[in-house]
Amino acid sequence: MDITVSGQQIEITPPLRDYALEKVGRIQRHFDHAISADIVLHVEKKRYSAEANIRTKGTIIHADAAGEDMYAAIDLLTDKLDRQVLRHKEKVTGQHRPG
Repeated sequence: MDITVSGQQIEITPPLRDYALEKVGRIQRHFDHAISADIVLHVEKKRYSAEANIRTKGTIIHADAAGEDMYAAIDLLTDKLDRQVLRHKEKVTGQHRPG
């Protein structure tokens, strides 16, 4: 899975990039069909937020989260993405083909 981390009004430091890559990379363990993930980190005054789009075969999964610091926002984001990916996986694998 190709993961891109970018920032708006924040400099993405190597530890922050590694943390985001590690956390979002764990989603690949649950769902093999993810093609790419785009993570955007935002800072407005003292509001830290993170949003992500995961492209899979046929759909895009979007989530966003805000926290008291950037690491907390990334944690909340990955929790939301994890739930959405598992729900999507159940939906895709639950479809029975006739025959």
